[in-house]
Amino acid sequence: MKKKLLLLTALLVLFTSRGQEISGTWNGVLEVQGIQLPLVIHITKGDPGFTGTMDSPDQGATGIEITSLSYADSNLAFEVAPMAIAYTGMLNKDGTIEGTFTQMGQSLPLNFSRDPVAKKKLLRPQEPKAPYPYYSEEVSIPNPGSGLSLSGTLTLPSENGTFPVVVLISGSGAQNRDEEVFGHKPFLVLSDYLTRQGIGVLRYDDRGTGKSTGNHATATSEDLATDVASAVAFLKSREDIDSRKIGLIGHSEGGLIGPMVASKSNDIAFMVLLAGPGISGYDILMLQSELIRKASGVSGDALKKEMDLTRGALDLVRTVDDPTELKKDLQQYFIQAFEKDPEQVPQGMSVEDIVSTQADALASPWMQYFMRYDPAPALEQVKCPVLALNGEVDLQVPSQVNLEAIEKHLKAGGNSDVTVRELSGLNHLFQNSATGSPSEYAALEETFAPVALKEISDWILNRVK
Repeated sequence: MKKKLLLLTALLVLFTSRGQEISGTWNGVLEVQGIQLPLVIHITKGDPGFTGTMDSPDQGATGIEITSLSYADSNLAFEVAPMAIAYTGMLNKDGTIEGTFTQMGQSLPLNFSRDPVAKKKLLRPQEPKAPYPYYSEEVSIPNPGSGLSLSGTLTLPSENGTFPVVVLISGSGAQNRDEEVFGHKPFLVLSDYLTRQGIGVLRYDDRGTGKSTGNHATATSEDLATDVASAVAFLKSREDIDSRKIGLIGHSEGGLIGPMVASKSNDIAFMVLLAGPGISGYDILMLQSELIRKASGVSGDALKKEMDLTRGALDLVRTVDDPTELKKDLQQYFIQAFEKDPEQVPQGMSVEDIVSTQADALASPWMQYFMRYDPAPALEQVKCPVLALNGEVDLQVPSQVNLEAIEKHLKAGGNSDVTVRELSGLNHLFQNSATGSPSEYAALEETFAPVALKEISDWILNRVK
């Protein structure tokens, strides 16, 4: 619930101005909470006007579609509706575009030029550097049911032998195989650590991300579960994998998807849930919204107003089935709410902007599915050994309520090998953190706390031996 629920990255541009050539490639850097995210815009002249796409190289995302655009008198305005993003900018005489990126009420400067933009180097001391002391192979994983192909990396302790292997399942949003987020690569660090301990790892770009085919924007958690099942089938087809020792490690939404797969398959020997949900998506989002707002300094009447607005919108998502009707209902809901209390409109956004972006995001297939999904039935069907870990200061998937629910549902189904642990001082990304706030993620040099890495590795080795 990271990228879909927190600050995402995306945008676009294109336009023409006073004889200046706008077609071609533009480069910019969006700075979010201490990290820099390069964005590359490709603009093509059409009839009439222009069209464009955006790449986010660090996230392995290419061809992001621009959903609406207006340009007149050097002024640009656009939206990327599925990501609830709005942008306004101006094409200057010096050939640069100067503007503002806005999402969920937070505005950030974002400028573009023809020249490549150099990023500041972030310190990430845990990231491994090649050459690695283990075998690494680029693989292609077919999903016959959906017709797509997932591109991934399989690491094994050595080229020869038969090894236990885990499949890594990323959190929400379009993630690459390293689960790259806020300048960190948690899955790269985790896979390196586990492989050095004798555990093979398969990690892959989510559908529609990096080198994988498909469309992530239209996928629900249930669709993504078929990708995981395909990854397991791929491992079973290889002679260098011990098919009796294939496990799953799911982070955040991946901790919801893992039990979906394990509840329907006898091929899963063990499972690790990292900040996985044990309660419904609706309850997760309500708790998350309140905790993050409090951590950001919102309190009193302001907090109550914001939570009431959120609750009303989420109630619609949970109860209205038809996506078209839901979008209309959400638009009407926000218009009426903002007419009644104009102070609720985020600074830097018009009512039209916030109504459109919020309604599009909340009416997405993923959000509708997630809001209504109850993980209890799947957890009750999981019979393999399970380790569930949460960080004590996780504000996105609060630790105590979710760990208690996971343990309750697993044991209710008769699972006798359940280990549940809360790790002191760790946040949603399993970093040592002072507050757990998402605003700290990028500023922290640590990518994955060593205590969490050891906990995962030791537990798996005890099960596969």
